[in-house]
Amino acid sequence: MEASVRHTCLKLDLPVEDPKAKDSIFVKGTWFPSHFHLAITDGLNAWTCHASEEEVRQRAEQWDQPPADYVALAERYLGFQQPGSRYGFDDAGNGQKRLSWTFEKQGTKMEWRWKCQPSSNNRQTTSEILDFLMDANIHLSEEVVRKTQTAEKLKAEAERCLLQSEKFNNEKAEFESAVYTKFVAVLNSKKAKLRELRDRISKLEATGKAPKEEDDSTDKTETFDEGSDNESIKEEPVEETGDDIPCTSENIATSSKDRKRTRK
Repeated sequence: MEASVRHTCLKLDLPVEDPKAKDSIFVKGTWFPSHFHLAITDGLNAWTCHASEEEVRQRAEQWDQPPADYVALAERYLGFQQPGSRYGFDDAGNGQKRLSWTFEKQGTKMEWRWKCQPSSNNRQTTSEILDFLMDANIHLSEEVVRKTQTAEKLKAEAERCLLQSEKFNNEKAEFESAVYTKFVAVLNSKKAKLRELRDRISKLEATGKAPKEEDDSTDKTETFDEGSDNESIKEEPVEETGDDIPCTSENIATSSKDRKRTRK
């Protein structure tokens, strides 16, 4: 049950005829799931409003709302002063006050009013409101201190991370420079080696072409000589004799020797 109870305290600025003058009240709200309590003070007098579950249910039915939605909407307007809403805290006779506020729903301006009774103990009611404000201020101050300390820690951590990042960037740049220097040296040595191999290949190719050209020229010369011999052989007249020369091995050998002499 305690988890569902909420507390608010609003300094409500009321409209006045004199724009330079200010009229303010403090409205402390205790919000339950289906009802709420209000304690109001202007610093001198105090009032209270105890909206029971039955009253909230009847009001909610008039506005076609569940009681929980009615309480949530009332908390929204009495927990924080909403711009565009007109608040009022008017006399209702016999020391009573009527707290009112306006809001828009589906384009229609509506107004809610709740009657507040004079407090049976103005001093106690005002003291409870002031105590709540002091406690809330202490909690807020502690929260501010915690948030400030956390922010300072985060700032110090961010500065440390920034320095570390700069250090890493410098180390990265130095490493890349060293690697590039070594890479360039290796690349240049490989280029020199490739040039040396290319020159050696060029020399070997040049050396291998010369003997080949000599062999080609020799073959061409021999072919030319053989052609000349053949032509010479063809041009020589054949002496005809009346006697037939027998075809013997001696005669063939003699003929071959004669041809060799002719070639020479």
